[in-house]
Amino acid sequence: MSATARVGKTAAGLLALTLLAACASQPTVTAPPPQAQAPRQAAPQAAAPQPQSPKAAEATPEAPPPAPTIPADETVRVALLLPLTGKAASLGEAMQQAAQMALFDTADPHFQLLIRDTRSTPEGSVAAAQEALAAGATLLIGPVYGVDAKAVTPVVGTVPVLSFSNDATVADTHAPAGGTWVLGFQPQDQVARVVSYAASHGLTRLALLAPVGGNGDMVEQAMRDAASKAGADVTTAARYQPTQKDVSETIKRLSNFEQRHAQMAAARDAAASKDGKAAAAVDDLPFQAILIAEGGQRLKEVAPLLPFFNIDPGPVRFLGTGQWDEPGIGREPSLVGGWYASAAPDARQGFEKRFNDVYGQRPPRLATLAYDATALAAVLAKAHKAYVRENLTDPNGFAGIDGVFRLLPTGQVERGLSVLEVTRTGVTVVDPAPTSFTAPAAPAPNPGS
Repeated sequence: MSATARVGKTAAGLLALTLLAACASQPTVTAPPPQAQAPRQAAPQAAAPQPQSPKAAEATPEAPPPAPTIPADETVRVALLLPLTGKAASLGEAMQQAAQMALFDTADPHFQLLIRDTRSTPEGSVAAAQEALAAGATLLIGPVYGVDAKAVTPVVGTVPVLSFSNDATVADTHAPAGGTWVLGFQPQDQVARVVSYAASHGLTRLALLAPVGGNGDMVEQAMRDAASKAGADVTTAARYQPTQKDVSETIKRLSNFEQRHAQMAAARDAAASKDGKAAAAVDDLPFQAILIAEGGQRLKEVAPLLPFFNIDPGPVRFLGTGQWDEPGIGREPSLVGGWYASAAPDARQGFEKRFNDVYGQRPPRLATLAYDATALAAVLAKAHKAYVRENLTDPNGFAGIDGVFRLLPTGQVERGLSVLEVTRTGVTVVDPAPTSFTAPAAPAPNPGS
């Protein structure tokens, strides 16, 4: 397709989005409700009590100062840092298109989005951030990858960064102002959600099958923490090298296959004999559910090995993370009936249809992050709220394409997740995502501390 044709198609698509936005009853990412309160800062350590006069004791404590606001007629500049050239250019282009959709849905004329190319490298990301800051950006959205976000953090000063990374170590809120948040989908939240749901249905003895490495370690720790809170127990954890082509031996050990196979054979022989010999007992598996920390093609290779080695998806419930959230997962028979935690699919399906109608292709999974982050920035600007921690970390959160979410003071993001069950034709929601946050999240340790 020629450059002229692409421009014409994009312009026509954006015109269609303008009409859609005009007809929408409300923006996808909504402003915090009027009663929203900024999270309270911890009170400074009190000095030793001093005698007070009755009049002093009756004095009312001073209210915290209101969060800074933006004048109604002031242009608000926000930078979007994306890989528009280099190895990740196709992803960057799709995320830019999603951000343009958010602009047409939510922004007012005083909001300006500055697009800067990170060139798919840390050095390019730093240059893009510096260019954006020089142009007056007061909030940076992006970069996509953790290594790029870590490179950008030291050069932004007090300007907040909403990175698309899912690397928890990127989160940085040590600075007096500003900070870096991790908007990417976190396996910890997904694991906690599906483990809690499984335990609430009596599945309290759990196993883990995961690769060795940082992500597997993160999943295992999250699983053990969630199990402990839910009154469950991780009885077995089987790990294997990510580059290991055949994980059969790992799964055989997990299922105690040799011993149980021999017991099953003995039981069959006893049942077939006519001498009244008692059938041998077959040991039960020490777990009722197993979490498989894989996705994509690797998941399709690993999952069928479980029933092959007598870990059957009938007696044992298969569990997963958001890595399972891909079209056609039900085509693998062993995964049918499995549960995993992910964003509610309904809103995203509508977004994907709109995106396809405008741009002629299915959006990548990360496109919703670009939409939600841009819409969040536009909504705060429309409400004349400055990009400071008090406003960014509003405990009521925001409602986005991927459901409700809120930025935590730790630099992490908490999301409301659904529990989905795999069917032969797709997925079905077995436990809906929450539509609001009822209480401020408890502070979690900063990964960098």
